[in-house]
Amino acid sequence: MVAQVVTVEPVAAPHHLRLVDAPSGSTLAARRAQRARRRSRRQVGGALAVVLVAGAVLGSRSLAWGGATAAGLPTDLATGSQPAAGSVYVVAPGQSLGDVAAALNPVDPAAARRALEAELGSSVVLAGEHIVVP
Repeated sequence: MVAQVVTVEPVAAPHHLRLVDAPSGSTLAARRAQRARRRSRRQVGGALAVVLVAGAVLGSRSLAWGGATAAGLPTDLATGSQPAAGSVYVVAPGQSLGDVAAALNPVDPAAARRALEAELGSSVVLAGEHIVVP
């Protein structure tokens, strides 16, 4: 059997920190100018992205202000809480046929009133009455 000999050497002392010359003059000014240009490009790019997204959202036909649906109802009213044709509307206490017509078609309540009178066969509605929206 062969014996191995292990030698232990003392660990060197850690190196001390030393001061070095920091870049200055034109090198430092050039780096600062480059950082400022990059920051400016990022800000312009971010602003451009916000403008493009806003234009896409507002420019789409379904979300555009002042747009109209195929039935001629303005998009802001058509996407509101107006009942769709074929749904059931329940008359609230104190509502008249004119109130119901205005709730169903705020753009032209007279046309809605005529359609409701034709469907109901009467110009009187009762609280709690279920009306199928024409």
